[in-house]
Amino acid sequence: MNNVRRDLPRQLDHLHRAGAVVFGVGLGTFGVLGFVNRLDMFSTTGEPVLGLSSNGLLSTISVVVAVILIAAGLRGGRTASTVLVVIGAAFVASGLVNTLVLGTPLNLLAFRIPNVVFSFVAGALLLFLGAWGRFTGRLPDDNPYRQERHQGDHPDALPTTFHDPDDIQAARELAAAERAVAQHTAPADVAARIDALREVRSPEERVQRWRAGHA
Repeated sequence: MNNVRRDLPRQLDHLHRAGAVVFGVGLGTFGVLGFVNRLDMFSTTGEPVLGLSSNGLLSTISVVVAVILIAAGLRGGRTASTVLVVIGAAFVASGLVNTLVLGTPLNLLAFRIPNVVFSFVAGALLLFLGAWGRFTGRLPDDNPYRQERHQGDHPDALPTTFHDPDDIQAARELAAAERAVAQHTAPADVAARIDALREVRSPEERVQRWRAGHA
């Protein structure tokens, strides 16, 4: 069970990174095909590329955004999650703005209805993917983003830097004991053991001493 729980943050990291890279490759392909077709840079009517309308400006923006997504995915899950949310919001905003300028000289990205639909759908997917496991749903206790947001809730709680299952369990027991002492609900023997650790600052040493007390 502990091995499964330790794998959850890693799986979340891989999800965000893979999502950023996959979408970046798709968007980059769309942009490169626009360059291959030598589209007019500022055409407001555009030419079809992969079922969407595009011009040189939209192709350039697509390639730039693709590079950002792929770089974020290669850098790490936290960066990928942030970039996915930001770019997802930008896609939704682009859909809204370009809906208002369809068929006008201000349609600088040569949008048509399929482009608008794609912007909304792609933006929603990127937002959902980037927010998944970070902002949405009931996050489990071992979720790294939840731990960061609640790190200050219990000042004496230990950080989750342990990998040995016994150390992880001991860290949780120690944190629970410290909360009980702070709430004046701990038994006398538990309170005495916590008091003996007051001068110990290293999380690893605190856990080791707590485990030794059970031996």
